[in-house]
Amino acid sequence: MTQIYDFSINSLQVKPIALSKYKGKVILVVNTASECGFTPQYQGLQKLHEQYSDNGLVIIGVPCNQFGQQEPGDAKVIYEGCLVNYGVDFVMTEKVDVNGGECHPLFAYLRIALPGLFGNKIKWNFTKFLIGRDGKPLYRFAPITKPEKLEKFIKLALDSV
Repeated sequence: MTQIYDFSINSLQVKPIALSKYKGKVILVVNTASECGFTPQYQGLQKLHEQYSDNGLVIIGVPCNQFGQQEPGDAKVIYEGCLVNYGVDFVMTEKVDVNGGECHPLFAYLRIALPGLFGNKIKWNFTKFLIGRDGKPLYRFAPITKPEKLEKFIKLALDSV
C-alpha cells in the first residue's frame, strides 16, 4: 500500500527530498503560484510555519504553472519572489504538474487519497493537503481556504500521536 513516505520530490535547487525524512511530522502540501490572486497566502503559510514547525509541522510549497500560467518563472525567480515578497523559509520544491499526463506522482497519490468536491483533479493554485503524523492524508482544503483557517486542523494533527 502506497504511503506519503514512498515519494520524493526535488527542491527548488533540484536536490531530492525524500518525504520519508518527515516521518512522525504533520505535513502540509500546497501547490503554489507567484502570480495568482491567492499568492498572498504565502504570508499565512509562513506564519503557520513559524508557529508550528518546532512542534512538528512541515510545510511544502510546490510551484505549478498549470493554472492560468501563473508560475512562469524559473527556480531563481520563484525563490526570490517567495523570499523577498513573503519571507518564505519553509520547504519549496521544483515546479511540477499536479494534473494530467505529466502529473508528479505525489499529487496523483494525494488527489486519489483526498478527492475534491467535484472529483480528484486539482482545480486551482493553493489547494492544500494536510497529512497526519502517521503519514495518512487527513484533509484537503480549497484554494480559497486561508492558511489561518487551517490552524485548528493542524493543532489537532500535531496533538495526535
